[in-house]
Amino acid sequence: MVADFKLRRSKAILRGLAVETSIQFRLPIEGMTCASCVARVEKALKKVPGVGSAEVNLATETATVTLAAGARPESLVEAVHKAGYEARLAPAPQAPAADRAWWPVAASAVLTLPLLVPMLLDPFGVHWALPGWAQLILATPVQFLFGARFYRAGWRALLARTGNMDLLVALGTSAAYGLSVYLLLRHSGHGLPHLYFEAGAAVITLVLFGKWLEHRAKHQTTEAIRALQALRPERARVRRNGQEIEVPLESVRVGDLVVVRPAERVAADGEIAEGMTHVDESLITGESLPLAKGPGERVTGGSVNGEGLIVVRATAVGAQSVLARIIEMVETAQARKAPIQRLVDRVSAVFVPAVLGIAAATLLAWGLGTGDWERAVLDAVAVLVIACPCALGLATPAAVIVGTGVAAKHGVLIKDAEALEVAYRVRVVAFDKTGTLTVGKPTLVALEPAGGERSAALALAAAVQSGSEHPLAKAVMAAAKKEALAVPAAAEVKVTPGRGIEARIGDRRLAVGSSRWMRELGVDLAPLAARQAALERQGLTVSWLAEFGAVPKALAMLGIGDELKPEAAQAVAELARRHIVSVMVSGDSRVVAEAIAARVGIENVRAEVLPEDKAREVEALRKSYGTVAMVGDGINDAPALAAADIGFAMGSGTDAAMHASGVTLMRGDPRLVAAAIDISRRTYAKIRQNLFWAFIYNVVGIPLAALGLLSPVVAGAAMALSSVSVVTNALLLKRWRPANRAGA
Repeated sequence: MVADFKLRRSKAILRGLAVETSIQFRLPIEGMTCASCVARVEKALKKVPGVGSAEVNLATETATVTLAAGARPESLVEAVHKAGYEARLAPAPQAPAADRAWWPVAASAVLTLPLLVPMLLDPFGVHWALPGWAQLILATPVQFLFGARFYRAGWRALLARTGNMDLLVALGTSAAYGLSVYLLLRHSGHGLPHLYFEAGAAVITLVLFGKWLEHRAKHQTTEAIRALQALRPERARVRRNGQEIEVPLESVRVGDLVVVRPAERVAADGEIAEGMTHVDESLITGESLPLAKGPGERVTGGSVNGEGLIVVRATAVGAQSVLARIIEMVETAQARKAPIQRLVDRVSAVFVPAVLGIAAATLLAWGLGTGDWERAVLDAVAVLVIACPCALGLATPAAVIVGTGVAAKHGVLIKDAEALEVAYRVRVVAFDKTGTLTVGKPTLVALEPAGGERSAALALAAAVQSGSEHPLAKAVMAAAKKEALAVPAAAEVKVTPGRGIEARIGDRRLAVGSSRWMRELGVDLAPLAARQAALERQGLTVSWLAEFGAVPKALAMLGIGDELKPEAAQAVAELARRHIVSVMVSGDSRVVAEAIAARVGIENVRAEVLPEDKAREVEALRKSYGTVAMVGDGINDAPALAAADIGFAMGSGTDAAMHASGVTLMRGDPRLVAAAIDISRRTYAKIRQNLFWAFIYNVVGIPLAALGLLSPVVAGAAMALSSVSVVTNALLLKRWRPANRAGA
C-alpha cells in the first residue's frame, strides 16, 4: 500500500492573497476487514480537530482525509490507533503480488481436514471419529495460532466498544471450541460424545481461505494503477553541456534535453527538438495506433518511442506531468466513496450489534425452549459466522476501482465515484462545436475586402488579433504568416468575450468580431450580406474587420472553416442508440451551427449563445430532459461544464475545462462520451448486483442459521464465498471494451 499525502490545497482569496486552508492526506489503514471497520475508522477520523472530511475505502485500504492547515497530521494516526487499527504517514512497504501468504491457509486446512473426514463419511454409512484428545490437538493450533488474527482484531474492537467481522468469528469459533472442550472433559472415561471441534476449525480455515482469495482478487482490481505507475522509467538520458548523462528520473528538470532511443519510454512531457519517429501512447490515451511525431510536436512521458532517436525538450516533470496527473485522478476516483455507499454505511453502523442480539436470542430460544444447549450454541455460532459484513464493505468500492481502472485504460479519466454514479443517469448531452465536434484547428478559407487590397486587410486583421489565443484568431495569424505579410504592431488591445477583439493600429481603431457584435456596434454589413449567407451555408464561420471612425464601417469579411471530426457523426449515433439526446450549444451563427449539426445528425441546436449564457442553456436542458452532460474543451466552456450534472472535457483542451469537468477524455474523440456513459452504466449495474448479493447472503442466511437449518461449517463457507463473489463479479468489468473500438 503506498501512502502518499497528496496535498490538495483549497484556496481562499483574502485581500488579494491565496491562502492555503486545507491539506488532503491519503493514509494506508491496516486491520480493516468489513464495512463496520470502515464506519468506525471514518467516525474516529472525523472526531479529530481540524478534519473537514474523511472517507475510508475498504478495497484500497486507504483513508482520504481533508485536514485544516496547521493541524497535526499525527493526530490522524493516533485516532486510527485508538479505534483499533493501524495507520502511517510514511509510505508503507510495497507488498508482493501474492501477499497474505498461502501457507497459513494450507497448514490450517491440513489440520482441519482430519476433523472433517468423519462428517464427510457419515452420509455413506461410515461411522468413524478420531479420539477426542486427537481432535483437541488438531483443533487447538487452528483456533489459537492461525485464528489469532481474529482474536487480536476482535479485542481491539471491544476496547473501542464496537464490533466487526473478526469479533463475530472469534466469538462463534470460541463458542464451538469451548463447548467441545467442555463435553470432552465432562464425558472423559464415559465414551466419546459428539464434539464440535471441526465446526470452529473449518470456519477459521474457510474464512482464512476466503480472505486470501479476496486479497488476490482485490490486487487484480488495482492493476490499472500499477500499470500506469509502471510506465514511469526509473532513469533518463539527459544532454547537458554537450554530453549525454544518465540520471534518476527525479533529477530531470524543465528545459532539459532528454534523449530517447528507439523502443525506450519517453521520460518526461515535452516537445521534440530533434528527430522524427512514431510514438505509441496507447496506455495513456487509449489510441491504438502509433502517431507520427516530428520537431515541435508534443510527446507525453510514459509513451513508447518507435523507430527513431529523438531529443525531447522537457516541459513538465514530476507531479505536473500528464502521467502523474492521470495517476492522481484515477487514484482519487478509486479512493472516493460513491453516494450509494451511504446506504451501506447506515446499515453497517447497526449491523454487528444487531447480529450479536440475534445470536443471543437464538441461544436463549433454543436453549430454554428445547433444553438442548449444545444445539443452541451451534445455532448461535452459525448466526455469528454467516453474518459477516465483509461483502457489504467491498460491494461498491470493488466495482468503482475496476470500472475507473478499465475506463482509464481506454482513455476515459473519471474524476471520482460520484461522477461515475451521475454519468449513468445522463439523458441529454450538450456538445460545444469548436474543438469538440470539429477538429479545433480553423483555417482562413475566404477573405472578402469591402474595398482596397486583400493583403492589406489580412495584415490588419492579423495585427488586431495578434494577442489572442482564440482558435479563429490563430487561423487569421497563420494565414498572414503563410503569405509572409508584414503585420503592424497593435496597442490598447481589448477583448470582449463571445464577441471579438479590438485594438489600436497606428492612429486607427479597429475591431475583429462576430456579425452580432458588428450589428451592436452599428456597422453596416449589407454590402456583403449575400456573400455572407453563401459562406455560412457552407458551414464557415464569418468574422468581420471593422474600423471605428465617425461612422463605423466594415473593411473586410473573413470566412473561417473548421474540419468536422470524422468520428462526430458516429458519436451522435452511439448516443442515440442509448436513447440519449444530443444538442449543440454554440456561439456561432444559427446558419453555421445548423449546417454543422445537420452533418453529424444533431437536430436540436442552440446557436449564438455567449459564453456566460451557456450555463443557462444547460439549466434549460435539465428542465426539459433531466440529467445533463456538457462536452467542451475551451476556457469559455468551463462555466457550462461546471453547471452541468456532469462535464466531459476533451484532454486536448484547456486545464480550466478539465478542472471543471467530472470526466476527461484523453483523446479528442467524441465517441468516448458514449463510452464513458456506457462504462458508468455497467459499473453502476455491478454495484447494484454486488449489494444485492451482499444483502441476500445475510437476509437468507441469518434466519436459516437462527432456525437451526444451517451448520457453522456451511455458514463459514457461505460467508467466505460472499466476499469473493462480489469482488469476482466486479472483476468481470475488466472485459469491457468501448463500442465500435472508440477506445481501442
